[in-house]
Amino acid sequence: MTTRASTPVPSPADPGVDAFTRPYWQAAAEGRLLVRRCAACTRPHHYPREFCPYCWSEDVQWERASGRATLYTWSVVHRNDLPPFGERVPYVAAVVDLAEGPRMMTEVVDCAESALRIGAGLEVAFRVRGEYAVPVFRMAGEGGG
Repeated sequence: MTTRASTPVPSPADPGVDAFTRPYWQAAAEGRLLVRRCAACTRPHHYPREFCPYCWSEDVQWERASGRATLYTWSVVHRNDLPPFGERVPYVAAVVDLAEGPRMMTEVVDCAESALRIGAGLEVAFRVRGEYAVPVFRMAGEGGG
């Protein structure tokens, strides 16, 4: 008889923190948003990678982002059966352009759907869930970030 070791299945809410992404998640827990910037071509990027997606250099460093962004596009999600998203419907899934340049998938919070406009100014906020803090955005000037 063969026995298999049980491997824990990560929760969809678990961002899968590892040695590389730990600085990102630690900064988020402290209320700071980080991006990566390439020392070779100077371009910032997000999501965090160990190499530059533009020139493939491995000379990339963490950099604190300003937390400012503009709304590029959004969709209001009315149904999502995956935890923890189902408990938050409806919610605004969005793509934002960070002031530093990279585009980021996120969520817009604390805002009426009718107030959303492409190009609207946003600022980062953080949703704390367990031991993690996830960057989300709210309309600029709405308190927080």
